[in-house]
Amino acid sequence: MHAHGSWHSYIFCVKVMWPRLVASKLLRKTLGSNNFVADIPGNTYYFLDLPTLDLDPVPSPKIILTDHHDTQKFKVFVSTWNVGGGAPTEDMNIDELLDTCNTTCDIYVLGFQEVVPLSASNVLRSDKKIISTKWNSLIRKALNKKSHTRFYTNNSLSKKQQRATEGKKSDIESSMIQPEFQCLISKQMVGILISVWVRRDLQPFFLNPSVSCVGCGIMGCLGNKGSVSVRFQFHETSFCFVCCHLASGGREGDERIRNSNAAEILSRTRFPATMGPSLDLPKKILEHDRIVLLGDLNYRISLPERETRLLVNREDWNTLLENDQLRMELVDGQAFEAWHEGTINFAPTYKYQLNSDEYYGCGHSGTKGKKKRAPAWCDRIIWMGEGLKQHLYTRSETRLSDHRPVKAMFSAEVKVSRMRYKSFCLSGRYGRRPNTKLDFRSDDEYWSHSDRLSFHTKNKMTP
Repeated sequence: MHAHGSWHSYIFCVKVMWPRLVASKLLRKTLGSNNFVADIPGNTYYFLDLPTLDLDPVPSPKIILTDHHDTQKFKVFVSTWNVGGGAPTEDMNIDELLDTCNTTCDIYVLGFQEVVPLSASNVLRSDKKIISTKWNSLIRKALNKKSHTRFYTNNSLSKKQQRATEGKKSDIESSMIQPEFQCLISKQMVGILISVWVRRDLQPFFLNPSVSCVGCGIMGCLGNKGSVSVRFQFHETSFCFVCCHLASGGREGDERIRNSNAAEILSRTRFPATMGPSLDLPKKILEHDRIVLLGDLNYRISLPERETRLLVNREDWNTLLENDQLRMELVDGQAFEAWHEGTINFAPTYKYQLNSDEYYGCGHSGTKGKKKRAPAWCDRIIWMGEGLKQHLYTRSETRLSDHRPVKAMFSAEVKVSRMRYKSFCLSGRYGRRPNTKLDFRSDDEYWSHSDRLSFHTKNKMTP
């Protein structure tokens, strides 16, 4: 009996450990990569890998605190989009997704899934940053359009300067235009990419940005499915954004695999330790003050396909949502206990014919013989933590992939101390001192007339 029990223990260890050992050897590094991309403050902006664990910790800045504390509200934009392995073109327009013409937020968080096709070679090879650089360039261009417009409006060059700088337009722009938004942190794991952008004048108040990656795909640990999480401290409030791609599948019981993926992500995600009492940030996702989880969560509607399609055609969202797997988890499940989601008043975001507004399997000859996919709200944004209030939850209509992007806007309460950084600290770490006013506003004043959302919704959002 003892020998028999030992043999079963050995087999169990092999089944559990072997996939992780193989993955480690193939990738030559842990999936929880500690390298990420960020903008470097200064007149020239470029991308650079910044190890968050290998460098000596940066000491916390010396500050002078007053006895008075306040809460300030900031606007946070969040979006998620499964791009289906399609690479963006240089002239691709994402203005509609970001809605920058009508509303300017303080923080932009964009999550993508399948930025590369999920082939074996892409899953096993080291991260390639070409595709993430393309997406970040598009985001930079869209967010900083207003900066470029102001520059050319207010800084007309003389004829002599134009002749001297002919052919060097890009150099002039990079050295003279001050972008309104900078990339705080960006990280790609296989097909999952998250990119966080912040207002340039607020950048000094974002401390200790870091990443944590969890793979729960092939063999239970490879990065074709999983999450890339980012966290930072903004003033005295900690934020965590989790970009996920959970297990696919519309068969009965597949939702349990997605629940297991979510539990793995929440339990296995670990952020590096920080130095100093003022930077004692949480190491786990659920320990942060403000948490947003976004991504292709892949939850389906537990109804027969034919009935699902009929209800979608009738726009009967309430009946569909009563059978939505994620909604059932949010209401009385265990995978997302205490999480919130805003009212869904838009059509399912999956699965569409490419370059079409028709759902996959609607009689097109190209789909004959292929596996059918019933429409579903696969792409979702949920949140946790007091101090987050959602003002928008909707979708965009770009046709790049078989998914439609989903976006949300929040107001986030941030605890702020009346402080001033020592001049040597600011000049050493951030360049010049930002001219930032702590503008405190009431709830009624928060969404001002000038920044009114272009999307008018009648939804009553979850508080």
